[in-house]
Amino acid sequence: MKKFISKFYTNLFLTNRLFIVIACAVVLFMLSFFFPWLGVVPQLFFWAFVVVLLVDIIMLYGTSKGIFSRRHTPERLSNNDDNLLGVYIENNYPFAINVGVIDEIPFQFQKRDVWFKTHLQPRENKVLNYILKPQKRGEYDFGAVRIYVSSPLGLLNRRYNFEQAQTLPVYPSFLQMRKYELMAISNRLDEFGIKKIRRLGHSLEFEQVKNYVPGDDYRAINWKATARQGSLMTNSYTDEKSQHVYCVIDKSRVMKMPFGGLSLLDYAINASLILLNVAMLKQDKAGLITISEKKGTVVPADRRATQLNKIMEALYKEKTRYLETDMSLLYTTIRSVLKQRSLVVFFTNFESMSALNRQLPYLKRIAKFHLLLVVFFENTELKKLSEEHAEDLEAIYIKTIAEKMAFDKKLIVKELAKHGIQSILSAPQNLNVNTINKYLEIKARQKL
Repeated sequence: MKKFISKFYTNLFLTNRLFIVIACAVVLFMLSFFFPWLGVVPQLFFWAFVVVLLVDIIMLYGTSKGIFSRRHTPERLSNNDDNLLGVYIENNYPFAINVGVIDEIPFQFQKRDVWFKTHLQPRENKVLNYILKPQKRGEYDFGAVRIYVSSPLGLLNRRYNFEQAQTLPVYPSFLQMRKYELMAISNRLDEFGIKKIRRLGHSLEFEQVKNYVPGDDYRAINWKATARQGSLMTNSYTDEKSQHVYCVIDKSRVMKMPFGGLSLLDYAINASLILLNVAMLKQDKAGLITISEKKGTVVPADRRATQLNKIMEALYKEKTRYLETDMSLLYTTIRSVLKQRSLVVFFTNFESMSALNRQLPYLKRIAKFHLLLVVFFENTELKKLSEEHAEDLEAIYIKTIAEKMAFDKKLIVKELAKHGIQSILSAPQNLNVNTINKYLEIKARQKL
């Protein structure tokens, strides 16, 4: 009995309508002192209010399980993407109700106003959908779903607690990966800004002899097959397959810089996942290495169906560290893991020429054995400062420093090119497109 009473009081909440009615009763009693002709009206109003209140309590608590609810979630969330979640509600009361819903979302979102209102007819059910956009990878803990129900009288709210504590992992952006995957399968990557690279020649692998269609290279016409078939036939070539593509991700402090709510490491991880997926669709083998002051994750190159899941699991909990990258360790790791010439896409960041000069000797050694592509980031905030109009001496000083640092980035590109190292200088938001563009260019020009 005590447990029931305790639960009754714990889950009973007063509404604004109740306080308005009480205020009206108080006003009537006060007016009865000045206007005796009111007589018993205040008392009748008060006792009518008590009766209605009791009826409201009976309506709300007369059904033991008046509401059923559960949370609808995907198995995992995609980082920096809109993820659809929902709360299912079913009304078991024999009358219409007003419902308020609180879903206890993870603390990482720092939201305390996730409150939904709806109206349910008898025996009706609804799904209230909402969007969450995580900004960090890792594990996100959800709490209970709390439902507040009021009857048509609306004097009280009864709370229902549905303990649905669950932990959802937030993976690198697999939703963006799927978009690029569908485009790659249908050869529509140009819709995302992926450039079509003109081929300078044929790759090493012959695919088939097919009927000539307008637009085919006339130099590829197979005259022997044409003579046999009596119609123009042309040779079809495909990209050389089973090349090794490795993404090497720098986890040092230079990758902790934030941009648009994400760190540079998150941008590099998302771009790596998309690039490796496209590489596997192009029949290449995909591999992964993470590095900081010590060796991180190593996933040898492969193109089995389970390879992408291995890479996602490896990138799931990667975090930036606070020391500089040990480039000698990276060099020895690449030499021991990569057994054949491969495309090595190194995601890192340089803010000055001195930072490049510390790493350049090791980059030159790696480039002797593999095709090295260094990907680093354009500082968009500095670019904005350099383009602003300077109105005073302090603004001129800031603009000059910003222009110098932006110019250093361009010098880094030239310095790498001087040593035969390809590079991409990209704004974080354009990283996916620029990286895939470069990969397709390398494939088309047979540089690997």
